[in-house]
Amino acid sequence: MQFVISPLKHHFGLIKDTTKAHFALLGANVIYGANYIIAKGIMPNKIGPTAFVFIRLSCCVLLFWIIKFLFIKEKVEKKDLLILALCGLFGAAANQLLFFHGINLTSPIDASIIQTATPVLVLIFSALILKERMTQNKVLGITLGAIGALFLIIYGSKAVGTSTFLGNLFVFLNACSYGLYLVLAKTLMKKYHAITVISWVFLFGFIYVFPFGISEFLNTDFEAFTTSTYLTIGYVVLFTTFFAYLFNIYALNHLTPSVTSSYVYLQPVVSFLLVSILAYVFMQDQYAQDINIIKILSCILVAVGVYIISKPQKK
Repeated sequence: MQFVISPLKHHFGLIKDTTKAHFALLGANVIYGANYIIAKGIMPNKIGPTAFVFIRLSCCVLLFWIIKFLFIKEKVEKKDLLILALCGLFGAAANQLLFFHGINLTSPIDASIIQTATPVLVLIFSALILKERMTQNKVLGITLGAIGALFLIIYGSKAVGTSTFLGNLFVFLNACSYGLYLVLAKTLMKKYHAITVISWVFLFGFIYVFPFGISEFLNTDFEAFTTSTYLTIGYVVLFTTFFAYLFNIYALNHLTPSVTSSYVYLQPVVSFLLVSILAYVFMQDQYAQDINIIKILSCILVAVGVYIISKPQKK
């Protein structure tokens, strides 16, 4: 990222770009994992899902374009606008709408587990679009991560509330949309700066959402908002949207889509840990026993799967 403050840039620049990318992915998916619980806390009582997405996109499209105007003097070719428009559809508009409507109808753990379908979908899209080779590390890592996630579904379901088929379907379609976005965005990374790509992605996403998002936004009862509501919205806008998307697009510049998507397996681990901690703190007698060795080992298995996928394949 060329706009990093110079004193930090000197020290951070000593680290390999691929290592920075892995740190960026780790940060992004920790943010996403917490978002399942944080965002759900104010929907739909305080704000509707579509209005929430409208706020995310409108705020972050301004942030990204301000950074682009100040630091990245780069234009895109007209022939690439179609791919950027598709990235805006799948990576910003449909992705966020499906996720927020899905999380509004299902439980945080269920939603985070369903997202683990993303790496498999990305492998399929990468093979079809990018002709990316399927390596043993990728297959093994995704298999281990999927097994760990499956155990979290089975043994972690008692720690959360109810879920619905429609909510789970929305989250799965969100995973499909996000996986396709990662592959399409990768085709632009060798040609443009990450900030250029993400700025156009959010601009198109905002254009798609605006016609039906503005009405729900204007009908929102802002007088009912509390300090906690504003803090939650601030977290989703600044961290879940601005920083997380920035981290992901930066990582995508240095890693393959399959490696980038593999970090999704960390999201149910983060969500499960947060749910367990909150349950332990506020309902200790009822939920303390819900943390067991099987769930801990499942989290470790997920982490091992991500590590194997990120390792270069030996020739």
